[in-house]
Parts: sequence; C-alpha cells; structure tokens
Amino acid sequence: MNQKNYKMTIQYDGSRYKGWQSQKHTDATIQGKLNSVFSELEGRNVEVQGSGRTDAGVHASGQVANVRLTAEKSLPEILEYANHYLPEDIGIVEMEEAPERFHARLSAVRKTYCYRIFNSSMPNVFERKWMYQIQEPLDLEAMRQGAQYLEGTHDFAPFCSHFQKKKSTVRTVYQLEVLSKGREVDIVITGNGFLHNMVRIITGTLVEIGLGRRDCSEVEKLLLGGVRAEAGITMPAKGLILQKVEYE
Repeated sequence: MNQKNYKMTIQYDGSRYKGWQSQKHTDATIQGKLNSVFSELEGRNVEVQGSGRTDAGVHASGQVANVRLTAEKSLPEILEYANHYLPEDIGIVEMEEAPERFHARLSAVRKTYCYRIFNSSMPNVFERKWMYQIQEPLDLEAMRQGAQYLEGTHDFAPFCSHFQKKKSTVRTVYQLEVLSKGREVDIVITGNGFLHNMVRIITGTLVEIGLGRRDCSEVEKLLLGGVRAEAGITMPAKGLILQKVEYE
C-alpha cells in the first residue's frame, strides 16, 4: 500500500497530561493519545512525530506533528476519525498531505511561545487553568527593557535546566515582547529553538524585574557568563502555550 506523510496542526490543553512525549508507564501524554488513535486506524503501530516536546502541564494552540499512514481513507475522513476518537482536550485543527521528506521537528525553523499572566488580585475563574496569577502590579516598561537584552543570538545556558554539556546552548531569539491586554500580560517569544524550560526561566527573570526584585541590566550580565542559579525562577507550566511552529 502507498504510504503518505501528513502534516497536522494540533491544539491541546496540557493540564491533565504528563507532557507531549509518550512514556512506557503512563498513557497520559499527548503523543501517546495520538499514537493510539492512529495505530487503531492503521491496524499497526504508528508513531506521530511532534515539532518538539512540551512539558507536563504546558498547552498548545499550534503544535505541529507529522504521521505516515497507509489508510485508504480520504484526508477529511482521516481527520474526522482522529478527532472523533481523541479526548476532547486534544484536537487536530488542520491536516494536509506533506512532502515525503517533511519532518515536524527537523524541518522546523522558528517557534513562538506565549506565557500568559493574570496581573490582578481579582479571581479569574474561567481561565485559571491557562494563566498564572500575579497579584502585585508589574512594571511592564522595566520588563520590556530586560527583554531587549535577550533578543539576538546568545548562549542561553543560564536560562536552561538539565542541559547536556555536549550540546550547544546557543540559540537565536528573533523577537521577545511584553504585551498588555487589560489585566493580562503576555510574554511572547519567537526563536529558532528553545532549551529545556528556557521560556519559563526567561519569563521568571522578567517577572522578577517587573516586581522590582532585580534590575533589568542583570540580564546582560547573565548572558555574558551567568549560571542557572543566578537567573529567575522557573514559572509554573500552566501559563505556557506553544502558539506557532514555522517552516521554510
């Protein structure tokens, strides 16, 4: 049978999952749920390839993955089947046939993440699972000044946990914005790739600047030879969303 490569854009609420990557000892992963549905469709083991691993509790509005299928169903039929059998907190919002050589992770050139903060002492009942609440007012201008230092190509080792010494910690941040929407503060970062917890540590550092606990000039010193212990906290997973993955 003819095998086709399909590119998918996937949304998920990561609240109840152990992250993207499938694991032997639990079926509570995004990749695991997708593998299960497509394996059932094919009658054989199928592995979905994602653009990257999101951690436990992290969400996605634009995760990209690819899967190779031989099923003699039309694309709309495959999409309808998958969404019918996936849990309601995982959905494939776009699906298209991709070139044979397309690989969701290896072909990706840019990713955009957004960290959502609810900056108010008032409760936020309906979005509490997808935003992190900070009650004290944030100095957004100071945060924006700190963010400017992080744009460009740098060694982001201080903003990474569990990095392997053999692997490079140099990454390029194309854009880092601190946006205000009423009581919501969004930290939106686009780069060519991200180290483990890099977005959450960058956000934690900017939040500490916004709360007056550190000066924005400290960011420049961190990039010139700081260590992880000198950077900010790792923000909780629930505020982080993978928004977009881009390809050539």
